[in-house]
Amino acid sequence: MKDKNTRKTLKKLMTNYLILTEKPSAAANFTKALGGKTGVFNDFTYKIANLRGHVMTLKDPEAMVAEELKKQYKSWLVKHLPWNLSDFSWARTYIRQRNMRTGKVESTKKLIDDLKKESKSGYDAIVIATDTDPSGEGELLAWEALDAIGWRGQVLRANFMDESVSGIQKAMYQLRDVSDKMADGEYVKGESRNRWDFASMQLTRIATTAAKKAGFKVVAREGRLKSVIIWRVYQQLDAIKNYVKTPYFEVKFKDPAEHVFGRVTPQGDVIPWRFATKEEAEIDFIQYHKTDVINEKHQTRTQAPGKLLDLAGLASILAPRGFSSKEVLSTYQKMYEAQIVSYPRTEDKTVTPEQFNELLPLIDQIADVVGVDKMLLTHRSPRTTHVKSQGAHGANRPGENLPKTTQSLVKFGASGPAIYEVLAKNYLAMLAEDYVYDHVTANLKDYPEFKTAFNRPLKMNFKLVYDSQKAIKVEEEEEENSTASQLGPQATPYLHEGANPKPQTPTTKWIMAFLEKHNVGTGATRVSTLSEMSRGIKAMLTETRGKLGLTETGQVSAIMVKDTWIASPKITKRLFEMMDQVGQFDMTMDQVLDSVTKVVEHDMPIMLDNAEQLETLLGKPKQVPKKKVTEKMTGLFKGEEITFAREWSGHIFTDDELTKMLNGAEISFQSKSKRGKIYTATGKLAKQTFKGSTFYGFKLNPKAKK
Repeated sequence: MKDKNTRKTLKKLMTNYLILTEKPSAAANFTKALGGKTGVFNDFTYKIANLRGHVMTLKDPEAMVAEELKKQYKSWLVKHLPWNLSDFSWARTYIRQRNMRTGKVESTKKLIDDLKKESKSGYDAIVIATDTDPSGEGELLAWEALDAIGWRGQVLRANFMDESVSGIQKAMYQLRDVSDKMADGEYVKGESRNRWDFASMQLTRIATTAAKKAGFKVVAREGRLKSVIIWRVYQQLDAIKNYVKTPYFEVKFKDPAEHVFGRVTPQGDVIPWRFATKEEAEIDFIQYHKTDVINEKHQTRTQAPGKLLDLAGLASILAPRGFSSKEVLSTYQKMYEAQIVSYPRTEDKTVTPEQFNELLPLIDQIADVVGVDKMLLTHRSPRTTHVKSQGAHGANRPGENLPKTTQSLVKFGASGPAIYEVLAKNYLAMLAEDYVYDHVTANLKDYPEFKTAFNRPLKMNFKLVYDSQKAIKVEEEEEENSTASQLGPQATPYLHEGANPKPQTPTTKWIMAFLEKHNVGTGATRVSTLSEMSRGIKAMLTETRGKLGLTETGQVSAIMVKDTWIASPKITKRLFEMMDQVGQFDMTMDQVLDSVTKVVEHDMPIMLDNAEQLETLLGKPKQVPKKKVTEKMTGLFKGEEITFAREWSGHIFTDDELTKMLNGAEISFQSKSKRGKIYTATGKLAKQTFKGSTFYGFKLNPKAKK
């Protein structure tokens, strides 16, 4: 009894924390890691609460400015742009959205009210336990909630690399004080990005207004990454459309084993030994004859396993299998919450020594799950190319929870088995030995400028597990060279016919490689943006088995950003760098936001000019048929003046039927079901609800026979 009272006294003396997680699934993982939704951990008592992602959003522009400016900021007229961002209060409001299942409009107000009530229960601090996101979004959404409830007490931060038991517990032992949010680099970074993206809606207003004036009634959503993607896809499709095959002919040699000997192609458009016609090439061909193969050299070379994949690389590999970016993103997130795979929104391409050692005991089991021969996994010490001390979440990889089979992961989404198979094999390849091959070169005795080179595999090693470099490579058309080992002894001239390469069809893999090359966005950002752009009735892109196309909205949006800064990879890369700089306090938030104004000032006249080219490039805009307007009737019903539709399911009510309904009586008439069956409809006028809105109209009696 004494021990129990002692524990109660100690508990009262301990600091008491409210742990705020990002979503219910994270709260469940924290509950598991800490031993309960409430309890004692380390030297504090705690209770776990959760948000549901972002619970607050910036108000509309007109709601954040002085009364005399509201009309100006609500207007989409370009004469009111660019905005003076110092006019904004940057105030937030609750998020309201329609529940697709019930049709009701739901608000985050109740969640905020409940959190505010809970925060008044004597807590010494609130612990931000949202995702440690490289964009600062986890920090931002937590502070949105804390500001909304008016919390003025201490704020601590738990930075966890994953939602494993060990990852969460480690984070809770290393809490840091972030009570001053303006001194919290991650918050400042997240808020700067959020305000920048909000202010960039000016570009959407310019593009949409100009396009509508030209007759194209679409919403042209322009943004940091969207505009780069949409313009690059448009350029590629345009290049394919305008491609004209231009054949050429040149002399090459082949030996009996089909090894090809050719000359090194010089830089520039003029290649003196290439001819536009076969006749010209045949004249050149006459001067060549069969000759000996000489200077055969063999060099043993090795190739290390490919780099670990990020989410963009994973999505590009899975796209040709029919898995869209949206599907991969959604399924991966669910698998992460179940700790089957690692954190999705990482920027890392390597793992830390600690992360490497944590997964090492599970390697054989992971290999069994994905069908990899464990005898190949002999390089179980860290590779300096793949394991580095710098890093946070680590590259995308398998998690600590192992599935019994890959097929069991289909419960998370259709792409679940494929996600795990690719991630696991890519990680396991790091533990296999280097690929070993024989690099063979030779040239011709009488024509030494004609050379050949090819690789002959000696030991496949990691390539028997997985070859990520090959998987993410954007294929280019090139003449294949034999890998047979026997060269020569002689090579014979032949007339080779080639052509200028046709531009590649834009694919998920292709656009991801382009963004990677120009260092635009993170892997996760690329995937989420592509997913958003190809979703819903306002989609800009189509994504079919990895092949990308443009909707009408996408075509308009692309034309509008030609020659703009917002569509420039160089400018966009710089914007991402600025977000990092503000998080490191090397730049102020005002300086970052000033760049939005500069982009708007530069891009606005260009967009207005581009709009004038829409009809020339796309043809006349499609005429949208006007919707049939149902005639409305007004009358007294139960002492109240109401308005209701005169038509129901194709039946137009007669004057007599209208009078009876307004008097509350039932009426009957012949109608047709959706399947075309004729039946007698019986019902009366009634107050009804649809998607959260009330209205008056004819209501069918459910007991009436159809």
